[in-house]
Amino acid sequence: MNATSLTLDEQVALLMQGTEYGDEQTARNMAAELRARLAEGRPLRVYCGYDPRTSDLHIGHTITMRKLRQFQELGHQVIFLIGNYTSLLGDPSDQDKLRPVLTSEQVANNAQTYADQAFKILDRAKTQVRYNAEWLSELSFLEVIQLAQNFTVQQFMTRENFALRLQKGDAIHLHETFYSLMQGYDAVALQTDVQVGGTDQLFNILTAGRKLQEARGQKPQVGIFVQLLPGTDGVVKMSKSLGNHIPILSTPEDMYGKVMSIPDFVMPLYFKLATRYTPSQIAQVEAGLKAGTAHPRNVKMELAREIVSIFHDDAAAQRAEEHFRTVFQQREVPTDIESYVVNGTPTIVEVIVAAKLAPSKNEARRLIAADGVSLDGRKVSDPVEVINPPDGGIVLQVGKRRFVRLVK
Repeated sequence: MNATSLTLDEQVALLMQGTEYGDEQTARNMAAELRARLAEGRPLRVYCGYDPRTSDLHIGHTITMRKLRQFQELGHQVIFLIGNYTSLLGDPSDQDKLRPVLTSEQVANNAQTYADQAFKILDRAKTQVRYNAEWLSELSFLEVIQLAQNFTVQQFMTRENFALRLQKGDAIHLHETFYSLMQGYDAVALQTDVQVGGTDQLFNILTAGRKLQEARGQKPQVGIFVQLLPGTDGVVKMSKSLGNHIPILSTPEDMYGKVMSIPDFVMPLYFKLATRYTPSQIAQVEAGLKAGTAHPRNVKMELAREIVSIFHDDAAAQRAEEHFRTVFQQREVPTDIESYVVNGTPTIVEVIVAAKLAPSKNEARRLIAADGVSLDGRKVSDPVEVINPPDGGIVLQVGKRRFVRLVK
């Protein structure tokens, strides 16, 4: 894909695909501003910032990267900004409580892995990696005050997450308001045309970033806000802490299986946010589902192949699909499962936890009660069943995708 292969209307449609602004007028304004910038016929400076508050990423983190990749393929200059300075504070945008403050060492360790993971989506040769400590650490206290002069306390207090905490009587710490100033100043320092972010970044990008750019004599950036990707439950935002996430460093088989576990109704959103499909291709998928000419299972397998191909390759996606068919559709046990040595005569619950197939005994018992545990295909119903593997071992299955061969 390049700028000459798509009309201006097609470029705008592609770049606005999967976006959400909260109201139609803001969406129309941003689309019009984007069209005007694209019509200038020059490479735009586009960026998105990532705070390395954890060391690994899941597919939900990569939705903004997919949007950056679309800009890259249209010939624009993309900046992958690692917020090694803003991470020290933490963004309060999607939080209903105070974020813990990280140390410089924690941020540095996390940042080491971010760029390499991002290049599973972005074109390494066309990506400029920057760190915002480069300019934020150089601001004097007076300069921070001058930035703050552009905002009122009321603007911050009307933000949804702050308003909720006020209602509950929870504390809002003064330093939390600084985050928006810091992110807004990133746009000033980078002199950007476009900033990409999630829908939780409306205030930081449209209010803070644009206002500070105007105050510094720059043309205010266009905000491109992508929808938040729901997790494998199809409802709640993908989150590692909730366990509904798909890690981008997971194996092809695990990634494929997790995509296949999402509800049917959320498939169109996954196609819009997490794949390389164009608007016309997605329209065909949605039309097939609506008309009943495309079976949801086949569409979901197409989605799983596409996502695994993005983070691994086509061959890995094909192997993952064959594995899925063997294990889940034909109900056969995979041949390459790991072994676990059983010592003594432990209970099934103890073995499940020791083999790291469940995080706790309570969770192991819950899985057994839900018919989620089997031995050589036999459902286990007794949590105190004693395990004494026969010669040759016995296959323990926990949930849909976890297998281990128990041996003496």
